[in-house]
Amino acid sequence: MNESELMVLPLVVRIERATPPERTDALEAAAMAVLSLLDDPGEWGEELHTWQSTGKIRKVVRRARGAEWRRAVALPGRTIEHRTAEVRVHPPVPLDDWPRDLARLQVSGTELTDGGELTPAATPILWANPGLAMSAGKAMAQAGHAAQLAWWASDQAERDAWRAAGLGVTVRTAAPADFASMVAAGLPVVRDAGFTEIEPGSCTFVADAPWLCGRVARS
Repeated sequence: MNESELMVLPLVVRIERATPPERTDALEAAAMAVLSLLDDPGEWGEELHTWQSTGKIRKVVRRARGAEWRRAVALPGRTIEHRTAEVRVHPPVPLDDWPRDLARLQVSGTELTDGGELTPAATPILWANPGLAMSAGKAMAQAGHAAQLAWWASDQAERDAWRAAGLGVTVRTAAPADFASMVAAGLPVVRDAGFTEIEPGSCTFVADAPWLCGRVARS
């Protein structure tokens, strides 16, 4: 498969000037948006199958506000509202053939911060690598990857229980020593392809839940 045939999953985060979302809320919303589509692709089952069958689960996060956001919402997709964040997931599209109203949105330099205390963590927890600096947009895509790997590693009963709990996730930054241990523990690990911001092969996130330990080959 050549580059022009690759598919990508578009995610759009709403960032209004006066009311930007909290960073952690945005990361969790992105992961939940991906899970929502994996669990119930609806009319986009064919696009989702084609995207996943490539073996490359590329995701691109763009930001929108005002009229840009309204145009994004008018396109086929699904919006996840999570505390301060709104993230819209659209069906996968060819890498070189985005809908015009998505293609014109800014992709680089999306920065967000956390201004308040984080809520208590609940499983599954998506642990970010504390040794990597990632923009909010990059981290949102990586959290989405982690959620997807966790979904793939879960059996039907585990997915049913996850669905019953609202397909929620928690995103946190790991302690340096803990992250290295989790990478080696047989948990789903995201290794970045290196298209943007960080070196190829970097471990960006680990998905952690009681039922996931030992599900994948140890590093």
